[in-house]
Amino acid sequence: MAEEEEDNPQARRSLQELVDQLYHFRDHYFESHSVEDAGKKQQDVREEMEKTLKALEAIEGLPQGQAHTLMLKGKALNVSPDYSAQAEELLSKAVKLDPELVEAWNQLGEVYWKKGDVSAAHTCFSGALSHCKNKVSLQNLSMVLRQLRTSSADEHAQNVMDSVRQAKLAVQMDVRDGRSWYVLGNAYLSLFFNSGQNPKISQQALSAYAQAEKVDPTASCNPDLHLNRATLYKYEENYTAALEGFARAGALDPAWPEPRQREQHLLDFLERLTGLLENKGKVKGKKLQSMLGSLRPSQLGPCGDGHYQGPSGQKVELEQRPLNTLRAGVNAGTVVLGKVLFSLTTEEKVPFTFGLTDSAEGSCFAVTVYNMAQSWGVLIGDSVAVPEPHLRHHHIQHQGKSFTFSSIHVETPLLLVVNGKVQGSQSQAAATVAYQAQSE
Repeated sequence: MAEEEEDNPQARRSLQELVDQLYHFRDHYFESHSVEDAGKKQQDVREEMEKTLKALEAIEGLPQGQAHTLMLKGKALNVSPDYSAQAEELLSKAVKLDPELVEAWNQLGEVYWKKGDVSAAHTCFSGALSHCKNKVSLQNLSMVLRQLRTSSADEHAQNVMDSVRQAKLAVQMDVRDGRSWYVLGNAYLSLFFNSGQNPKISQQALSAYAQAEKVDPTASCNPDLHLNRATLYKYEENYTAALEGFARAGALDPAWPEPRQREQHLLDFLERLTGLLENKGKVKGKKLQSMLGSLRPSQLGPCGDGHYQGPSGQKVELEQRPLNTLRAGVNAGTVVLGKVLFSLTTEEKVPFTFGLTDSAEGSCFAVTVYNMAQSWGVLIGDSVAVPEPHLRHHHIQHQGKSFTFSSIHVETPLLLVVNGKVQGSQSQAAATVAYQAQSE
């Protein structure tokens, strides 16, 4: 077969050029089309694929049964986001004829991925790497590792760590490859939500996404990148950037419902939250006065008796101050105490949000609590103390709607004192976020 391949170098070049042009059309679609054409992209790519396949058949002197030919035909059929049985058949033949044809293994792995056979995809990418270290196999292996079925949470955590390692290796092989940076961003995203939400890991994910856009102009047209980054922005309570990201993802792929749903859910949440904050959870004047009248210093628990331990582990003396005197940022050496007027949860369950006030005349503040167990929550009328509160002022504008409110960000319920009691370890759980990237 190798000799036959040498006899037709021109036919092989023509075949390669046609398939390369097809993938360039798909990957650089928005360089020649506006975002308004996004809804037509998949159909346009399918039509371009059909033209390419006809052109392939017209190439004279092409050895039809040769592994490289089968691989390129399978790759052409694999340009669509949908599974192709014909692509699987051609690529399977190609790897049998030439087990060292790495690109065929990578393409076959992608076919199995689209088919939903994650284990077979993992075998293909691992096999490709055993023949030759290459960035495409490393990128794909990073994605597959996060989706493999595991028998325990520890095993899944190990796979996520390994996923980060594979993505880093892909970046090291070619720092100018935008897809490697994007995959690294996704690996850090998974690590962030599977390992206690370390803010440094969130920043590493955001930096990787930014680098993907910097080195590769087509990355900014990847709807998955915008959705995944918006997921992080939402968690960080950068609501304007989150809404813009969801909207951009939806515009780039109108047939994908998730971005639009996420955008609408966040808008609904902000609308409900600001409404409840403005009318103090609809708690009437006399009832509010009665609730506030029952606030006692004893409800501060360890925050009021000098036994509070700060992040460094040292005991800190806290001064109780009114909510309306808080500054933006972390208010070190301060504790606030107020009454819960309402609570609010989202479909994703994270964060648990409640309204807190300490004055009938003053404002109601949103308190957003992360990393809480599903069973944890507070009730209307509970007294809650927040040590060293982290205050944020939000001014959000999106598609003609505007929201303004103040919130206190709480990383874990373990920091709170509810009705004078410290919250036990059973109140905490790692946050999980549901998102489905189409390219993963």
